[in-house]
Amino acid sequence: MPVAQNAPGMAKRLAYLVNQYPKVSHTFIRREIRALEQLGLHVERVSVRDTRAEAADDADRVEAAHTSVLLERSLRGALALGGAAVRAALGDPRRAARAARLAIALGRKNERGPLVHLAYLAEAARLVELARRHGIEHVHAHFGTNSATVALLAYELGGPGFSFTAHGPEEFDKPDAIALAEKIDLARFVVGVSSFGRSQLLRRTPARSWDKVKVVPCGVDDSFLSDAHLAPIPAAPRLVCVGRLCEQKGQLLLLEAAQRLAQQGVEFELVLVGDGELRRECEALIARHGLGRRVRITGWATGERVREELNAARALVLPSFAEGLPVVIMEALALGRPVISTYVAGIPELVEPGVSGWLVPAGDVERLAAAMNECLRAPPEVLEALGAAGRARVLERHDAAHAAALLAEAFAAV
Repeated sequence: MPVAQNAPGMAKRLAYLVNQYPKVSHTFIRREIRALEQLGLHVERVSVRDTRAEAADDADRVEAAHTSVLLERSLRGALALGGAAVRAALGDPRRAARAARLAIALGRKNERGPLVHLAYLAEAARLVELARRHGIEHVHAHFGTNSATVALLAYELGGPGFSFTAHGPEEFDKPDAIALAEKIDLARFVVGVSSFGRSQLLRRTPARSWDKVKVVPCGVDDSFLSDAHLAPIPAAPRLVCVGRLCEQKGQLLLLEAAQRLAQQGVEFELVLVGDGELRRECEALIARHGLGRRVRITGWATGERVREELNAARALVLPSFAEGLPVVIMEALALGRPVISTYVAGIPELVEPGVSGWLVPAGDVERLAAAMNECLRAPPEVLEALGAAGRARVLERHDAAHAAALLAEAFAAV
């Protein structure tokens, strides 16, 4: 939890703002916060939505107990939100009016509309009060969508300056609808998680301000980096895919590739770790292709379960159509598991074909099936060499402590 001693020259008290925190898919944020605290920064966790009932493991339950929520699921929470909005309006009517006009303007560009953005303004008013109560000097939002909107409106209401990390692909798919350029303009600095991500942010940034756009990769910690978690490549022909079951992760295409392997008589097992809106479609496709003996879906899994599934597989396969830079790729490589993925976004910055795994064109089911077949037939010593190269790259570039040090420098500079 927060460290009492603050590092000299750094912002003394920060708030980390996330739309939903803690969350099973946001473990990397927890790692980042804790690494910052080990450097001496005090970090207040703030979630826009209440996720306490969804905490998946003990670590998330601990985080939930130390997280402030702006929009609680109760009448009391609604009253608190309304009260904060009224106090902001009465305390500085002119500033509140300007912020309201901005919220409405942002809402007109977005499919959620002005009313939802006025709700964001109320959430921003609560954030301002929380920041004053805890002496917060800077707000850092993860994701350039809702949470960055709340941070921006809080700043307009007189709250602390802000920055945000844009992960993609959502921010880059609809930059105008989320007012990405306006957020970059008013932020103290902006972070991309890869060089590709930075390039997409630079497209929305005047050249004179490019130096405010930084690259800070997500990282993994000892729960994956420690030598104690390393295990030999198994002989069993098993592959694992870890991620939310959704369109952008490409699991439906993966199942089509699995069908081709089955038709060719290739022995394999495929484990899908995760859950999501496409689970029923995935289950239906598994049944239609007669893959029930070969493919299983685990549902949501804790970090420990993810590690176990990765160690039980020959490789991670992630045939994404759109991405930022998936943390699960870092986790797999950290464990010495090669990766089969696609030439999408920041992935080629981490996975090098023939060195740490395989990359195929996104959407190419034949090339995906061929890469999976090659991996399944490769001798364990070949896979061990690929995994070792990938692990070395993660140790060099994606240690959570190193990423936190880069962020701490950025916080100190503002």
